[in-house]
Amino acid sequence: MKQTRYGMVVTTSQPMEEAEAALRASLASEGFGILTEIDVAATLKEKLGVERAPYKILGACNPPLANRGLEAEDDLGLLLPCNVVVYVKGNETVIAALEPQLMAEITDNPELQDVAAEARGRLEKALARLEA
Repeated sequence: MKQTRYGMVVTTSQPMEEAEAALRASLASEGFGILTEIDVAATLKEKLGVERAPYKILGACNPPLANRGLEAEDDLGLLLPCNVVVYVKGNETVIAALEPQLMAEITDNPELQDVAAEARGRLEKALARLEA
């Protein structure tokens, strides 16, 4: 797993559709459901006529963690859900999740440290299962 400044990234040789299905199942095993789904490639084609490789943004939410976070910080909803992207790059499918620790850093609320740490651990486990 690769760590970037703002996310955790894994790659797989699976086709995007298979990788996305595996991602959804892996996230579910860690208590995350998908609240939102944006097909960026389809939207850009429809709105701008731009062709690009498949790219989706999935809004993942773990309700108990979201509730704990919102109890600590009312405006945390501005940073939710946890975005996870799935896209094709070359011959690989890339899966990346936003680093939950950023929520705690942005809000500067120490009560969110434990929530962010647990969210990170769960997302890290979900992504690690997908790495090829």
